[in-house]
Amino acid sequence: MINPKPKSPFSWQAAFSLLMFGFMYLPIAVLAFYSFNQSPYSAGWKGFTLKWYIKFFNDSRILIALATSLQVAVLAVVISAVIGTLMAVGLARYRFPGRGIYQGVAYLPLIVPDIAMAVSTLVFLAAIAIPLTGGVIQLSLWTVVAAHVVFCLSYIAWVVSTRLTDLNPHLEEAALDLGATPTQAFVQVLLPELAPAILSGCLLAFVLSLDDFLIASFTAGGGVTTLPMEIFSRIRTGVKPDINALSVVLILATGIVFSISEQIRFRSEQKRTK
Repeated sequence: MINPKPKSPFSWQAAFSLLMFGFMYLPIAVLAFYSFNQSPYSAGWKGFTLKWYIKFFNDSRILIALATSLQVAVLAVVISAVIGTLMAVGLARYRFPGRGIYQGVAYLPLIVPDIAMAVSTLVFLAAIAIPLTGGVIQLSLWTVVAAHVVFCLSYIAWVVSTRLTDLNPHLEEAALDLGATPTQAFVQVLLPELAPAILSGCLLAFVLSLDDFLIASFTAGGGVTTLPMEIFSRIRTGVKPDINALSVVLILATGIVFSISEQIRFRSEQKRTK
């Protein structure tokens, strides 16, 4: 019997994977490298320094924009967590006319391009919402929050719905048979089972809201500037080292939040398989 030829430890699949990882992460590595460059220009290396990190931490405009982005993200995620969880439970547990159409529309923001959502939201506010309320609604921080809720709740509902598909639907029925009210069955039985998925979806939505630029720039009023908007306004005249440092911090922060979200999801899946 002829023994099969041993596979080479370095195949074309490995080469392709390394090429793709380099294409995705090499620009980030270059960005991080030049954030420690002493020179204010990225043309050459002039020595190691941390002054650009210190500079942006002392930049009041950056800190105000960061506070605005955090405020928008927290408000959008809190509102989306409530609506998205109820929406996922309703779609999973109840049958009603038009359920399929409603489900498709509810998850549509997951695939619609950001520019389309931004333009449609602005047109809706300008043509319908503002005239309908007699000018009470104006472009402001709250219109940015409302626009972010639209796509944040879809992501949270999607994560929660995947958890609902693996849950035993008879748990709530058993709680009702034992004397619990529908509200008690939801709060004491279903909600604890959904808590890891809700938290994971909230962390994912928080990162997406914090990084959004297009939708915020179309729906923000005068005097409202989120962090991505502030960064974009500065790089139009050239990328400065302090922006490099800020980008590195944002990448690390979003990476940490996403890792926590994935860890929560992974532990939840492990508990289900046990």
